[in-house]
Amino acid sequence: MNLNKKTVKDISLDGHRVVMRVDFNVPLKEDNVADDTRIRAALPTIKYVVDHGASLVLLSHLGRPGGEAKPELSLKPVADYLAGLLDKPVRFAADCIDEEVVTMAAELQPGEVMVCENTRFHSEEDMKCKGDQAKIAAQETFAAELAKLGDIYVNDAFGTAHRAHASTAIITKFMDKSLCVAGFLMEKELQYLGNAIAAPKRPFAAIIGGAKISGKLEVMLSLMEKVDVILIGGGMAYTFYRALGKSIGNSLCEDELVETAKEIMQKAADNGVKLLLPVDNVEADKFANDANTKTVGENIDEDFMALDIGPKTIELYNQAIATASTVLWNGPMGCFEMPAFANGTMSICKAIADNSNCVSIIGGGDSVAAVNQSGLADKMSHISTGGGASLEFLEGKQLPGVSALADR
Repeated sequence: MNLNKKTVKDISLDGHRVVMRVDFNVPLKEDNVADDTRIRAALPTIKYVVDHGASLVLLSHLGRPGGEAKPELSLKPVADYLAGLLDKPVRFAADCIDEEVVTMAAELQPGEVMVCENTRFHSEEDMKCKGDQAKIAAQETFAAELAKLGDIYVNDAFGTAHRAHASTAIITKFMDKSLCVAGFLMEKELQYLGNAIAAPKRPFAAIIGGAKISGKLEVMLSLMEKVDVILIGGGMAYTFYRALGKSIGNSLCEDELVETAKEIMQKAADNGVKLLLPVDNVEADKFANDANTKTVGENIDEDFMALDIGPKTIELYNQAIATASTVLWNGPMGCFEMPAFANGTMSICKAIADNSNCVSIIGGGDSVAAVNQSGLADKMSHISTGGGASLEFLEGKQLPGVSALADR
């Protein structure tokens, strides 16, 4: 997959109408935007487009409406919120296709912005076709209708780039390919993640956490050939423990992946990659913030469950982070949502922030939430907006939303 893609800076925008895919899949509370991170992330590209003489039509999904028009998943509150951020009117189209929407788009003047209704109100947007010719034809027809909204296509929604959806990839079949380009957010994601894979500054440390190996298996195997050290935390650590014959009490474990855990450890050894597991743990008698807890070594007591890494592990992991020149972090070290088990994850946040000499890349919803919770987000080099997309990128998979854009 060629990562050297054209961006909005590589083409003339003046007098054109841009249809731009953004990721406005934001949480709403009582018809108000509860977290505007994704909206603000798109602002640099939005402002650049309108400041350079183009009109702008914005496409996005919100939630999983399943092809139905659900009022609670309307993008109208997002359009209103965007108007406040831009300090200018933002028009709203009650659909994303039909003659009325196309007319509204055509009437936009240079510098004007319009948000279209949730693309997923149409089942054709994210239809799983799997070779079904009738479904493929329906999705392409829908994408062709979206393409009528502009003469330039910009994709600034990295978080959906791993999906071959109508508005993220297929739309480009019906537009001038040379005018299908990346926005600044997409460019930044490709730059940081691409460099981390192709030419990382070494030592390169990957911190992989979260509940299950199954969700991170492919990325761990892929990283084996690229990193110098892997730090394992979260519930997945105890599947490795079981593979090593340790007692795990009631801790999370994917019994069907015990042999896989052994293979991962062997592959790490074969590739000269240091794979670090917790050397101590915070265990609890129940999954609750008010549980009885204690710190133990590498064996978890019967009727207890490990819910965070312990102080010796924190020290060990901090040392590995302090000497790294590139750090990739995906997945928490424990149940950080509960204060009683947040110390490991928050300590990792601080260790990364304290290493001002490293390129730090944070990916995955929980890791991003932890960094934001820690108040140290501004100390990180790059916080990825794409959970699944980041993982698939790191696994070396093709991202349809990237492949569909014009190469430089």
